[in-house]
Amino acid sequence: MSSPTAPAQADPLAVVQRLAEAQNRHDLAAFVACFAPDYQSEQPVHPARAFRGREQVRANWAEVFSGLPDFHAELLATAVAGDTGWAEWRWTGTPADGTPFHWRGVTLFGVRDDQIGWGRLYMEPVEEAGAGIAETVRRMAEGT
Repeated sequence: MSSPTAPAQADPLAVVQRLAEAQNRHDLAAFVACFAPDYQSEQPVHPARAFRGREQVRANWAEVFSGLPDFHAELLATAVAGDTGWAEWRWTGTPADGTPFHWRGVTLFGVRDDQIGWGRLYMEPVEEAGAGIAETVRRMAEGT
């Protein structure tokens, strides 16, 4: 008599890799399929950007792929802790006005049933110019 087989452990790294491949193919259906129907998204440094549901994922990324026909996602580093995948990204592309699109950051994705159930995104535009470290620390210390 054999024992029942336990469900396979989710592989967050495989899901993140699948997500990156779909982004780079601009395959909206494959990209959206990486997310659970009840996906919960938050951007902790931009709380007003939180949303629920993969249909918003579809709307967001349809616009990204349309507006950035050369969008490219580079997966720089990954880590896994239990059912959570951590990914460091570089996103590049060129919108219609010709200005460079260059974002960097980290995402954390909770994976269940081979889909992303929740995400916390820390993605920001790269600031090529601006205050150096001394000025930035001064502003932090002064609260400005």
